[in-house]
Amino acid sequence: MIFNKDTAEKTAELLLQINAIKLNPRNPFTWASGWNSPIYCDNRITLSFPVVRNYIRDEFSKNIEKQFGKPDVIAGVATGAIGIGILVAESLGLPFVYVRPEPKKHGRLNQVEGYLQKGQNVIVVEDLISTGNSSLLAVEALKEAGANVKGMAAIFSYGFEIASENFKNANVDLYTLSNYENLLPLAVAKRYITEEEEIALQEWRKSPSTWGK
Repeated sequence: MIFNKDTAEKTAELLLQINAIKLNPRNPFTWASGWNSPIYCDNRITLSFPVVRNYIRDEFSKNIEKQFGKPDVIAGVATGAIGIGILVAESLGLPFVYVRPEPKKHGRLNQVEGYLQKGQNVIVVEDLISTGNSSLLAVEALKEAGANVKGMAAIFSYGFEIASENFKNANVDLYTLSNYENLLPLAVAKRYITEEEEIALQEWRKSPSTWGK
């Protein structure tokens, strides 16, 4: 996983400020997977804050070209990354497509929506990386449509080992604006959490599926 420390800290601070990231080890959240979690991240909220969404757009635009070279197309993963993906595509002056979780059951049965030509270089934009499974399914759909996927750029990653393994096995380079590793020290320094709560948050990432049970 590729990231810039200054960008990672600034992005984490903005996400905390607008409550896109909530930290609550004492009263954990329950994910759709059934996992208990002391953190909840909803990066769709960034779209409601112009200063934050513009910062994310600009950092994506600058770093996508730096890390991967300028692509032919930006692809957003539905639904969370459609909005920010469009902003990035507009900033770079590029076409935009988005990828559904699965093909439509009617009409043209599309999974990739928009105009995509075979052989075009694509960067996938994602809002959040947990295990990476759903993100990499989008990559597979783009490849099946004939795209040359150059890499993925995400706003935030929990930094799970399984995600690193999944991206490595899929041979997909991942760039993130921020991540769990940079979030926690910043959250302590800015007094969003105590040092004791930081320990609990560190323990959760070691075994998220069994934490709190």
